[in-house]
Amino acid sequence: MSEAAQTYLLTLRSMEGSGAQPMTASLARRMHVSVQAASEMMGRLASEGLIEVRPDRTLAMTQDGWRAADTIFRRHALMEWLLTRVVGLGWAESDEEAMRLQSAISPRVERAIDDLLGHPQTCPHGNPMDSVTARGRPAGIPLSEAEPDSDVTILRITEEAEEDGELLVYLEQQGLVPGVRAHVTEISRARDSITFVGPLGPGSMGLRPAALIRVLPGVADPALFHRVPEAIAGLQP
Repeated sequence: MSEAAQTYLLTLRSMEGSGAQPMTASLARRMHVSVQAASEMMGRLASEGLIEVRPDRTLAMTQDGWRAADTIFRRHALMEWLLTRVVGLGWAESDEEAMRLQSAISPRVERAIDDLLGHPQTCPHGNPMDSVTARGRPAGIPLSEAEPDSDVTILRITEEAEEDGELLVYLEQQGLVPGVRAHVTEISRARDSITFVGPLGPGSMGLRPAALIRVLPGVADPALFHRVPEAIAGLQP
């Protein structure tokens, strides 16, 4: 499968997983491509039995499509863990490189990397590897809907947020990664902003990017967050 086709499937997986009913136009907007380009790719994926176009023109992945998308996402996530925790790349860089590498590894290498990393159930941003894992995890609430003057635990950086490289860089610089706690100081609808104190100090962001971050009120169960084996984690300072 081409890199472009993989990207389309991952985007559809993200949109359907969030409860949306994507159409070709909304998919094109999400991917920053023309409607014609998206329509042509949907035709190819439909001919391969990976998606279907419903009578109301909404798009839906078939069971084969979901299996393919989960496989792609799993390999992408494993590459991200490897690149961030072993190679030492940042979130934004690792996402780009993982896209290039995810289709190049064999099932044997995939299993070996999974063993090396301690069998993560999520990507480094906290998104579940598959729908079975997702059903066993809390949904969380958008950071933009947290109570002012309250503590929260970062649960996951949604896949839509992962598509914004600048946002990923900012979150990493602020230390807002899954499993850490932050204190929400103020939410202002008038100024369209949220201010907080994270593990690396005070910060702020707009309400739209904050809506793409899922949090749990208070202190979350540490078992929700994957930690790579100490021998691997110790390779990076």
